[in-house]
This record gives sequence, C-alpha cells and structure tokens, in this order.
Amino acid sequence: MLILRQFQISSFELFQSPKQSGCSSSRTRTRFYSNLGKSSDFRVMSDNKGTNFDKLYLGMDFGTSGARFTVIDEQGEITAEGKREYPPFMKEERMDWVSSWKATLFSLLEDIPINVRSLVSSISLDGTSATTLILNSESGEVLCQPFLYNQSCPDALPEVKSIAPANHTVCSGSSTLCKLVSWWNTEVPNRESAVLLHQADWLLWLLHGKLGVSDYNNALKVGYDPESESYPSWLLSQPYSQLLPVVQAPGTSIGNLKESIRSQFGFPDDCIVCTGTTDSIAAFLAARATEPGKAVTSLGSTLAIKLLSTKRVDDARYGVYSHRLDDKWLVGGASNTGGAVLRQLFSDEQLERLSQEINPMVASPLDYYPLLTSGERFPIADPNLAPRLLPRPESDVEYLHGILESIARIEGKGYKLLKEMGATEAEEVWTAGGGAKNDKWIKIRQRVLGLPVKKAVHTEASYGASLLALKGAKQKTGL
Repeated sequence: MLILRQFQISSFELFQSPKQSGCSSSRTRTRFYSNLGKSSDFRVMSDNKGTNFDKLYLGMDFGTSGARFTVIDEQGEITAEGKREYPPFMKEERMDWVSSWKATLFSLLEDIPINVRSLVSSISLDGTSATTLILNSESGEVLCQPFLYNQSCPDALPEVKSIAPANHTVCSGSSTLCKLVSWWNTEVPNRESAVLLHQADWLLWLLHGKLGVSDYNNALKVGYDPESESYPSWLLSQPYSQLLPVVQAPGTSIGNLKESIRSQFGFPDDCIVCTGTTDSIAAFLAARATEPGKAVTSLGSTLAIKLLSTKRVDDARYGVYSHRLDDKWLVGGASNTGGAVLRQLFSDEQLERLSQEINPMVASPLDYYPLLTSGERFPIADPNLAPRLLPRPESDVEYLHGILESIARIEGKGYKLLKEMGATEAEEVWTAGGGAKNDKWIKIRQRVLGLPVKKAVHTEASYGASLLALKGAKQKTGL
C-alpha cells in the first residue's frame, strides 16, 4: 500500500507537494472517461485494485467561461474531476448569469460519481474576483443583475476616491466597492435591507444557507484590510457599510452542507462548507509555489499574475494589489487580455495546429494589445484602452505568433512593474489555466520574460479550491 505523508496545517505546509515513498512507481492509475454531452465531461481516477478512500475533499472553480470540480484525497491525489460550460440562460435579451451559475453548480454536484460524493468531507470553491451580487438580506433574492469581474462603474469612482486612501485597491472603476456605490446611488427601494456577496460567497451560500459570509481574498476589492483583519474606519462610516459581509480566512468552516442537498446528492451528514477564494488565488494554491519569488501566471480567458512576496504592494493606478497568504503576500494583477481573445479568432483545432508551426525562439515583429473590448485593468489601468489586433498578416501562423508574443509582453510588463514597486523579484513562473497546455507559448514566454517558465503540476484552480476544503476540514477537526 502506498504511504504518503499527511499534510500539516501550519503556514504553507498545506500547499506543498506531498513527499512520496519510493514505492510510488508501483502504483497504476487508471482513468475512466464518461462523456456527459457537449456541455460537460468528467473523469474518475482510481488504483487498479479499486477505489478505497476514507475522506475526500471537493473544490470547484467558477471561471469566466465555465466551471470545474476536483475531488482529492487526504494526500492531495485527484480522485475525480470534471467541467461544465455555463448554459446560455437568457433574461430580457441578456445573459441570466444567476440562473446559469446556479444550474452549473448543481450540475457539477450531479456529475460527481455517487460513490465519490458519499465520501466528501468538505467543500470549497472559488469565483472570479470582483464579481458582485446584491441580495435581499432576509430572503436572499438577487436584487439586480450581477456586476461582472471586468465591469466598470466610472460613475462611482469619484465618490470612492474621495473616501479611500490615495491609490487604494478600491480606486478602480471595476472594484467591488465602486460597484456597490454605483448600485447604492440608484436609490432602489429597501436598499438598507440588502447584503453584498461575491460570486464565490453566493454560490457557497446556496450550499450552506448562512447569508452574509465572505473571505478576505474576495473582500479585498470592497475595501477589507487583510492585514488588520477588519474593515477600515473610512469604509465603516459610509451608509452602505451595513451591506458588507462578515469576513473570514479562506478555507474556514462555515457550517454543514444543507440537509436538502445532502439528501438529494448523497453527501455525508457531517459534510461541511468552507469559505472560498478568487480564481487566480486558487490557481496559485494549486501550483503549490511556496517560496518568495515564485510566481504563477493563470492563462485562462484572461491573464492573471500572482507573485509571492515578503512585501505588500498596492497601487490602483496600475491595477496592482496584494492578497494575504498566511504571513506573506500574493502581489499581482489581472489583465483583460488572454484566451478569450484567442477563442474569438481561432478554434481549438486551429490553435493546436497553428501553434505547432511557430518557432518560439524567434521574436514576432507584430505588436498587438489583444482585448475583446475597450478597457484594461493591469498592467495599465485604462478603461478606454482600445484593442489592437491589426495589421493582420496573410499567414495565420504569423498572426497567432504575434498575438501569443504580445500577451507574453503584457505579462512581462506586469512582472517588471511589480519589481519596480518593491515586490520580491520574480525568479520562476509556473503556468496554470488552459494556456498551460500550449508548449510553444510557454517557450515564447520564457524568452520574453527571461525567466524559467514551467507548467504547474496542477493547473486548474479547482484543485486549489479542493486544498482549501482540505484545510477547512483539518482545522475543524483540530488536526
């Protein structure tokens, strides 16, 4: 029987790679694939002698274009994983994100094999940063369309800047606080009896039923100070401060999974739900980069970078902010460039085929700024920055090369900016997200960044969320 060292909960130990014994090579991992239709797929992994687990831990990632789940055991080994696209529910000719996210959440729970569900001890999940919902504090009814992660509310920015310290993280039109102030100023009826939740908070609430709980990663952009572990006085003095959620550390047990969900899906009676985090932080946790100078770039629909630093750095002028991670800081920012632009221009088959023809050691002369629409958050904070995807050469290979290289240059500018602002200098970059699968892109980025660039062993944010679920379970039991 393969023996693996159990995780310790102190500091970063939870997120380090488990040390395997010398007999690990004797273990055969068999993968079973089951096609659930166009919108989803999952796989279950087990020993060739069958599945034998005591407790399992479920993490879910709600990204910009779809959601994933990962189930791990106590040693961090993946037991099952799967993904779903968001169903295109429409409401008044607009995407009904609330219905789509909710349907996806319960579809993912259904996708987990019943024999796996019955062993899940705890659940956590991540969502896109600054995706904001306003709910009735008694009924939980959603009072308006969600404010999406990249949505800007420039109407509220002057007011926010007038109350917050200069260059604070909230001093950006896309911050959660700007979204809250913009909604508050519409003077809707009964606005005092409302509560603000982030996407991850709301999805977790559907599971545990305790309205008004968040984590200090998601709450950063509404003004929460993770260093003092409190909301600042300048925020608490505002009339809308009563809408702010209670904040706990990521991976903290909130309560038991609702009985109705336990009975419907076959989860254990003592299954708990833990506070979550943002998608880019979950991706960082998944990579298990534990030393200052280690960085993770998430190449999903958008590009997000996170650098482990001994120094906290925040400056809204450049879209730079720091998340707390135990006694260190995750410094970084999120750009609007990324895979969503690639998907608009090329199919998956084209991306794979054209990438094979790129020479990653040769620099592309094309200079683009790939965006879906006008507006950028980091390393340039400019709501009016226009996409630049022209001129387009006749060769699709050259065009793709130019776009991949341009995104790499934006990434490089991000890491250079963090260094100039005083963060620990990046020494090594791990890659997470869908872009991690493109080996040619990794080589392009290594040349552009001038740093070692590797694909993370675990590239999905849902794996990081499952580590938070494991952390919460361990803390609850005192192990």
